Amino acid sequence: MALKQINLALQGGGAHGAFTWGVLEALLANPEIEIAAISGASAGALNGAAVKSGLARGSRDLAIETLGWVWEQVGAITDDAFAPWLNMFSPKSVSAAIETSLPFAFGDAYSRMVSPYASGPFYSNPLQKIVEKFQYDTICDSKGPAFFICATNVRSGKIRVFSGDEIGPKAIMASACLPTMFRAVEIDDPETGTPEAYWDGGYTGNPALFPLFALDLPRDIVVVNINPLYRDEVPTSARAIQNRINEISFNTSLLRELRAVEFVQRLLHKGALIDGAMKDVLIHMIADDELMRHLSVATKTIATPHVLHQLRMAGQAAAEAFLRDGIDKIGEESTLDLRAMFG
Repeated sequence: MALKQINLALQGGGAHGAFTWGVLEALLANPEIEIAAISGASAGALNGAAVKSGLARGSRDLAIETLGWVWEQVGAITDDAFAPWLNMFSPKSVSAAIETSLPFAFGDAYSRMVSPYASGPFYSNPLQKIVEKFQYDTICDSKGPAFFICATNVRSGKIRVFSGDEIGPKAIMASACLPTMFRAVEIDDPETGTPEAYWDGGYTGNPALFPLFALDLPRDIVVVNINPLYRDEVPTSARAIQNRINEISFNTSLLRELRAVEFVQRLLHKGALIDGAMKDVLIHMIADDELMRHLSVATKTIATPHVLHQLRMAGQAAAEAFLRDGIDKIGEESTLDLRAMFG
């Protein structure tokens, strides 16, 4: 059986990254799929590190197990005995309850008015205790899929892509560093040796697609999207407006790269470019915009077992639907119509 080789582009989105957890479980469970490379930002970097760690050790089961461990640290309940209880409440109702709660309102207002640097010696990054437990000898190993992590240079505003031995706890924390909640993560520049400050990779690449254009990687890029691209209703409340600004901001870099891909595809198909001048990549997307439209930044920043469970299940279902309807198109054609998206 010939394996279907794919590259994964994993978006960030805080606790909503549990959707990607479910997607990855379904892809890893399919023996026809081989993951050749992963590009991740924020929660996508965390998920990607878990998958890379397992696959570098030669085991899909270890990748699934590591994913489960990561999300248990975040707050997920993985025991199937709790599934009926976890399904009692809809994600929409949980999101609404959190958004209207006084603790969330206070915390949200506090993060907008008070710098994370104001906490002095009491500051700590909650992600640190998770990422420090990863096995970086496997994550940085040449075995398994190529792995790329995106972060944003605070001073220059440019993207930095970490790979190979550059990846460590700080790189993952930098990729997930929301500036209103966490202090910038400082990492030495490999050329100058001076420390550079980094914020969330989602601002400049959510995730970056260009590392996946390498000629030695397969043509197919599967984007796991967790920030809804489209909303029917125009937001009118202050919180809804802020939520939509957040979604648009974190989709902008991805849409920019997808537009560039569509432009190159048109040139190639018209014969305006010499064969081999540019890689003709194939784009696929796994998403559940209907579910994500019912959620908000509240469930991104506050992980609840109910929502994590339902996001995981939704991710599994979305990936299984993609595999059912699109697996035969891998290597042959895109399943995401970029011309319609940007027409």
